[in-house]
Amino acid sequence: MTGLSRRHLFGWAGAGAALAGVGAVAGCSATAERPALSGAESVVPFRGRHQAGIVTPAQDRLHFVALDLTTDNRERVIGLLEKWTAAAERMVAGAETTPGGAVNRNPDAPPDDTGEALGLPASSLTLTFGVGAGLIEKLGLTDRMPPGLAPLPAFTGDQLDPATSGGDLCIQACSQDPQVAVHAVRNLVRMGFGTTAVRWSQLGFGRTSSTSTAQATPRNLFGFKDGTHNVKAEDGAELDRHVWVQPGDGPAWLDGGSYLVARRIRMHIEIWDRTSLSEQERIIGRDKGEGAPLGEQSEFDLADYTATGPTGEPVIPTIAHIRLASADNLGGVRILRRGYNFVDGSDGQGHLNAGLFFIAFLRDPHAQFVPMQSALANSDDLMEYIEHTGSAVFACPAGLGEGAYWGQSLLEG
Repeated sequence: MTGLSRRHLFGWAGAGAALAGVGAVAGCSATAERPALSGAESVVPFRGRHQAGIVTPAQDRLHFVALDLTTDNRERVIGLLEKWTAAAERMVAGAETTPGGAVNRNPDAPPDDTGEALGLPASSLTLTFGVGAGLIEKLGLTDRMPPGLAPLPAFTGDQLDPATSGGDLCIQACSQDPQVAVHAVRNLVRMGFGTTAVRWSQLGFGRTSSTSTAQATPRNLFGFKDGTHNVKAEDGAELDRHVWVQPGDGPAWLDGGSYLVARRIRMHIEIWDRTSLSEQERIIGRDKGEGAPLGEQSEFDLADYTATGPTGEPVIPTIAHIRLASADNLGGVRILRRGYNFVDGSDGQGHLNAGLFFIAFLRDPHAQFVPMQSALANSDDLMEYIEHTGSAVFACPAGLGEGAYWGQSLLEG
C-alpha cells in the first residue's frame, strides 16, 4: 500500500475498507527495522520494534511540539493517548484522523480532521512520541522515573528561555512534505484540548544529519556538512551501544526505547558571514567544500588529530568543533543526531532569527550529551557564533506491538 494518498485511500471502497487498509500498512512489520524511503509516496510502518522517526532515514521537514498536561487524571491521559495512537497510525498511512473525518461526516459539527492534507500522499510521515519528567510526576508515577530524565546541568553560555524549554510530553513529526507534518501535529494538538496544552513548538527544514548510509551528508546554515560520522541505521551494534536503552539501564518500561535531547540553537548568521573562509574552516575543523577533515582529502577520511603543520601546530586546532565533539576526545561517546535548520523570521533588529534545532537520540543523556556539550560550551570557538536558547529531554518508549498505544508501557506497566 505504499504510494497511497489520502484521497485515493477514501476513494476506493469507503471508510470501512480504508480503515482496514490502514491496519494492513501499519502492521506490515511488527518487528522489522525501518525501510529506506523512496519518494513522497512512501509509507513508513507505524508499529515495530522501535518507534519510527529515530533511525528512519531523516526526512526533509520537521514539526516538533512539546506539550504540558492540564490534568493529573491518569484515565483521561490514557484515553487521549489511545486516541492519539489511532489517529497517528492512520495519518502515517496517508489517511485522515478518522474515516471521512474531513468532509464526509455531520456537516453541522466541526470536522474530526482539519483537511489540509486531503489529496496529499503519506510523504514518509513519521510520528515519534516522548514523555518528560513532568508527566511522570503529575501522574504520581515517580517510582517509574528513568534516570536519564534528571535535569541537565547548566552549560557555559546557555541563554535558555523557559518558554521554549521543557515539556511534559512531545511529538516529533517528520515528513517529506511540510504540510503533512503540520497537519499531523495540528490534529493531535487539537485532540488534546482539555488534557494537554502546547508549551512550545518548532518548524524545521533541511535535515542537518544523515541517519542512513544511503543518504548524502547535508549542510547546516553555516554552510558546512554536518554529522558526517553520525551513528547510522545500519550500525546495529553501535545503535545498541549508544542509542537504545538496554535492560538494566532503568525502569523496564523504557527498555528498547531511547532518550531525546532537543536544543534550540540560535546562529548569529550575519557575524559568521563576515568571517574569513580560513577562520571558518579552523573553527569547524573541516574544509567547507568537500567536508574533509583538515589535512585530508575526502569527507569520510578519518581525522588525524595528531598531525601537525610546518611550525608544529596541530593541523586540526585543539579547540576545533569536530575535535571537541569527537568520540576520540570523549572516551568513545557517540550520539545519533537528527537535527533541522530553522529560520523564524527576523529578530526585529535586522538579523535573521535562524539556526539549528538540534535533536539527538541516545541511550543516556548524562553519560553522552552532558560531556559532549560541556566540552563544546567550555572550549569551542564556535560558541562565539551561536547560543542555546531552548532545551528539553524526553524519554521515548520502544515501538508498539499490535493493539498497544503510546505510553502504555509506562502508564500500565
